[in-house]
Amino acid sequence: MKKKFIAPVALSALLVGSIPVGNVFAKPTESKAVSNVQAVKKWNEKANVPLFVKERMAEKFSSSSPANALNYLKKKENQTGIKNPDKNLKVKDTKKDQLGMTHVRFNQSVNGIPVEGSEVIVHFNKNDEVVSVNGRINQTLTEDDTVDTSAALSSDQAIKAALSAVNAPDELTYEPTSEFVVYPFEGENYTAYKVNVNFMGDEPGNWFVFVDANTGKVIDKYNGLMHADDMKTQKGVGKGVHGALRELHISQVKEPKSGTKFALADYAHKGLDGILTYDAKNDNSSANDTLYVGNSASFKGDYDRAAVDAHYNSEKVYDYYLNEHGRNSLDGKGMAIVSRVHYGNNYNNASWNGRWMTYGDGDGEFMISLSAGLDVAAHEMTHGVITNSANLVYRNQSGALNESFADVFGVLIDDEDWEMGEDIMAPAAKASGSTVLRSLSNPNSVIVANEQRRSYSTNGGVYPDHMDEFYNMPTSVDGGGVHVNSSITNHAAYLIGQEIGRHKLGQIYYRALTVYLTPNSNFSDARKAIVQSAVDLYGEGSAEVKAANAGFDAVGIY
Repeated sequence: MKKKFIAPVALSALLVGSIPVGNVFAKPTESKAVSNVQAVKKWNEKANVPLFVKERMAEKFSSSSPANALNYLKKKENQTGIKNPDKNLKVKDTKKDQLGMTHVRFNQSVNGIPVEGSEVIVHFNKNDEVVSVNGRINQTLTEDDTVDTSAALSSDQAIKAALSAVNAPDELTYEPTSEFVVYPFEGENYTAYKVNVNFMGDEPGNWFVFVDANTGKVIDKYNGLMHADDMKTQKGVGKGVHGALRELHISQVKEPKSGTKFALADYAHKGLDGILTYDAKNDNSSANDTLYVGNSASFKGDYDRAAVDAHYNSEKVYDYYLNEHGRNSLDGKGMAIVSRVHYGNNYNNASWNGRWMTYGDGDGEFMISLSAGLDVAAHEMTHGVITNSANLVYRNQSGALNESFADVFGVLIDDEDWEMGEDIMAPAAKASGSTVLRSLSNPNSVIVANEQRRSYSTNGGVYPDHMDEFYNMPTSVDGGGVHVNSSITNHAAYLIGQEIGRHKLGQIYYRALTVYLTPNSNFSDARKAIVQSAVDLYGEGSAEVKAANAGFDAVGIY
């Protein structure tokens, strides 16, 4: 057991009150904390069961197909606990990776309706042999298919209930979407609509609301904000927040009354829908946002600087994922990379809302423009990668993993150090000793600024670097500690990286995120996924596998 204590860094009273509230550092607004502890504990033993089967003697099939994945699962019902897999599993996707392995991902389902968060992945090697299976399943369903999947409510009625439940403003960033699911919650399996509601404003939200499909009651909700024609791309130049000259890809825009203008719109990358930077105009409304346009190809004014850095950093992050991992944009399919700068007033925040990145200008005392940080841009854009891969649920340990993977790729892309946010801290914050947001190398060196979160600490209020210091929070506080407990797995990544280097760390972590993790993965699942990814890439018994195991041992994740 770890027996150490490091005194927290002192913060001035001013900075204690000037804490960020969004995605890089955000506190998601949550629904009520679970009240029936006994019922949840009893039910959760079978409702969210981790699954990891590794074959010693791989079984060969004629092909790495979904049908053969099901055939394997039928033979292994006793090992996996999945009864009648051909009836209870629905193919979600099939992907082949650079190692020649094929990964068949299934959603658990009832009468064809997906069970929220329950996914199983069957992994074939290049010889069409099943080598492992992992995921999480709801065994209350595989044992007893008694869920009524009928619906008395329409999708429109569910959306209306969801809008009311989150006090959504009239102006939404896009039309709400709904999905019909089976939702396990507080001891029952509900037939529900999963409604996504997204809006900006003083308290922006990317809400997921689960509405009972028969009664219209809101079962649960959480805020998942992880707080053209006639255009020709050319080279431009700009000056960033810290004064650095940036070479930019921009486009000419012909406007009817004012002639040719120049926009921060980059269409230079084959297969990518563009890198686009918008001006949010500090008005808290996305309705007035416009593509960032200047009178020349030189963007060097003071107001331009936040936009210049957002545009430049977006391309740097895009290039990393393409060159290191062969991933074309956040969804892997070339979706446009969109940033909005100058959001809000004195806004100490940056966020990913499920479709684009938003950057505040900071208050000038705790933070400056958040787009100045390459690690911040990498963090936010990695949330987009996570949304389009493991889709880790943004609360409790899965939410902490969401934040942790975003931090890890933040420091891999901004590779000068192992700290987060060093380029966005304002002079007054630095003078008082607050020089970074989080540290992967020494989490205990940074105090948790939010007093409410700090009240759950056992280590004097600093960020934890070991499970001995885990912050046991309700979901109503920081989503159950997503921005605090992430430091534990962050430190594991740092320790692994010290042994094997940044490149190999990135390869292993990207594989774990995109191949093995599922929405409800916890810290233990992440260890298994990362170790298995190291095995896949570098072999059993390799230095990389030993480093991965040692890194998690050191932080108490066994």
